[in-house]
Amino acid sequence: MAAETQPSKVFNIDVEGQLAHAEEDGGDALSHSAHDYTQRAQWLRAAVLGANDGLLSTASLMMGVGAVKKDVRTMILTGIAGLVAGACSMAIGEFVSVYSQYDIELAQMKREGNTQNKDKLPNPYYAALASALAFAVGAGVPLLAAAFITEYKVRIGVVVAAVTLALVVFGGLSAFLGKSPLVKSSLRVLFGGWLAMAVTFGLTKLVGDLGI
Repeated sequence: MAAETQPSKVFNIDVEGQLAHAEEDGGDALSHSAHDYTQRAQWLRAAVLGANDGLLSTASLMMGVGAVKKDVRTMILTGIAGLVAGACSMAIGEFVSVYSQYDIELAQMKREGNTQNKDKLPNPYYAALASALAFAVGAGVPLLAAAFITEYKVRIGVVVAAVTLALVVFGGLSAFLGKSPLVKSSLRVLFGGWLAMAVTFGLTKLVGDLGI
């Protein structure tokens, strides 16, 4: 009886070991897949937020200057300056931030003696470029809306309408990527954008009227 049960025990142990190994491999694959998905979602969300930042800051800047300077040339030049300055600022900020993360993760890999996955570390150059492009895309919305309209009041209305539509789209994308309520998130972004433009327009007009 002992001779008969021994192979069975060995077989059971071997099967259990293989199952455990398979589950381990499958778990690693699932974990890796989830990690990749999380990273992609984070990059997409960062791009959407960067575009939203470019949209809102440039539109607010154009509206503020437009409160005291009604000609289209001044408004467009202001928007272009905002686009270039904002894109450069975003690129530099993202480069410094991601490079710091790169240095930390690389140092950790070296401590663990595991540098074969170095190519999976975040690339600060790609991050800087992506951030600048995302900002420029958002900033391009109010610029294109205002570019060909000479009538002041019509131009202001078109810019507000274009920015409103873009805010709804970007707010919806942020909500989708962040797994948050779509309507509430979109409305928060929309009302926040309206408030930023209104405050900038009102305060700049007040300063202009006071002659400061």
